[in-house]
Amino acid sequence: MRISDLRERIELSFGTDWAPSFSKDIAISELGSRSVDEALRDGYEPHEIWKALCRSHPVETERQT
Repeated sequence: MRISDLRERIELSFGTDWAPSFSKDIAISELGSRSVDEALRDGYEPHEIWKALCRSHPVETERQT
């Protein structure tokens, strides 16, 4: 998965208005309490981030898995 694919899935799951804030501000415990942006910066692979995001927000990401 590419970063652009991850970003697109986040937008589809959380909406275009909320996705940038979500990626920057919401910490995901499975990623060491990092946000999506922090996890990318720290070297996590996009598919790892997406899987952690799906586990932490199953309702929102259900249609994108």
